[in-house]
Amino acid sequence: MAKSKSTPENNDKVEASSVKTENESTKNKTSSAEPESEAANNEQDSVIESNSKESSQNDPAAEQEKYLRLAAEYDNFRKRSAKEREMIYSSARIDVITKLLPVYDNLERALKMECEDESFYKGVEMIMTQLTEILGDMGVHVIPAVGEPFDPNRHNAVMSIEDPNLGENIVADEYQKGFTLGDRVIRFSTVGVAD
Repeated sequence: MAKSKSTPENNDKVEASSVKTENESTKNKTSSAEPESEAANNEQDSVIESNSKESSQNDPAAEQEKYLRLAAEYDNFRKRSAKEREMIYSSARIDVITKLLPVYDNLERALKMECEDESFYKGVEMIMTQLTEILGDMGVHVIPAVGEPFDPNRHNAVMSIEDPNLGENIVADEYQKGFTLGDRVIRFSTVGVAD
């Protein structure tokens, strides 16, 4: 076999190839070092963030502000809950009273009828008195109507009546009693108004 002779050309080729491999290995080293440096930067960022969170947690002013906000939110929740409970109670009370009003109307009609049995009439009268007292204790009051000026916020006019003795817009007759609970009208009075 023939041995290859070392010529200056061959030496240059060998040197060029070795330089090339060194450059490639350097590139590989730098490209693999870049992700490592990014990971190190990310670690430093997370450490800085955690330190800033700890410092804000240890800051008394920040803690005081956080406490005040929490106290204000709780106070708002408490007031809203109390208001909701009051509305539920009020609407339930109005619902019950509204269902009792037809009983009041029927007892009132029964008292207007003539009755031969005195004890029966007295019993109905006692029931009516008891119901009126119960409604009064609950804050329910009858809306005054006959002889009062017509008030569209409290009266429901279903008829106009010509009566020279009464002035204009005065309630002349009442067909069904109206009731209020505090300032709120539960049922409007059904009335006839003088022209």
